[in-house]
Amino acid sequence: METLSKFTFPAILFILTLAFGFWLSHLGKPYNGLLFNVHKLIALGAAVFAVVQMAKIPNLLTPLSLAAVALALAALAVIALFVSGALMSAGKPDYTLMLTLHRVGLAALVVGCALALYLLEKKP
Repeated sequence: METLSKFTFPAILFILTLAFGFWLSHLGKPYNGLLFNVHKLIALGAAVFAVVQMAKIPNLLTPLSLAAVALALAALAVIALFVSGALMSAGKPDYTLMLTLHRVGLAALVVGCALALYLLEKKP
């Protein structure tokens, strides 16, 4: 339970990121600049606070553990979310493809974080 409690604030920020993201998607394009920037800043804050909390966990991972793989998946998902979000807002490549990547990235982030937290909490 100790490990899980360290991620309460990043989890709240993640939920706020989701809320602003859904709000933005329902408003449609062009995106509201203020809401879009709030969405991006909250997402960045969630990522930064999660990394800070990870750094506070002593002997966090052993190499090639399932928890390490789950955290690597979560990290790649965060990168995919930032990149696909930036490309969608810039109106660059195929919007439908970027939206699909954004949604897949979100699902991968949820799965990776949930699995990593479960494994870290279970760890003796």
